[in-house]
Amino acid sequence: MDDRRKTKRLDLESKLRVKRLDGSGEEEISIEVIDISKVGVGFTCEKPLQIGAVYEGNLTLWTKETIDAFIEIVRIEKSSNYYIYGAIFIGMPESTTNRIAIYDVIHSFEQQ
Repeated sequence: MDDRRKTKRLDLESKLRVKRLDGSGEEEISIEVIDISKVGVGFTCEKPLQIGAVYEGNLTLWTKETIDAFIEIVRIEKSSNYYIYGAIFIGMPESTTNRIAIYDVIHSFEQQ
């Protein structure tokens, strides 16, 4: 399978609660983050979300910091009991993407 990612993805145990921004609902949905990079996030969720939809969320980083993030769903796979999503960050500040990049360096060093 060809990996089309622009940057390396990192495993990160975290939770993200999302709500739809287009006014069609503000139900918060718990998800499980699978991986994260400077440009996006992969996660699982039991509820169906729509491809192309933008959601607002609060992402808890490994440092226990919480950041506000806007994500756009770009990939959906259906598993037996849940959905697997790929999303890109929309308007993520450079300072936040730099924190993710720093984690990449630390994580790579720990793996050696």
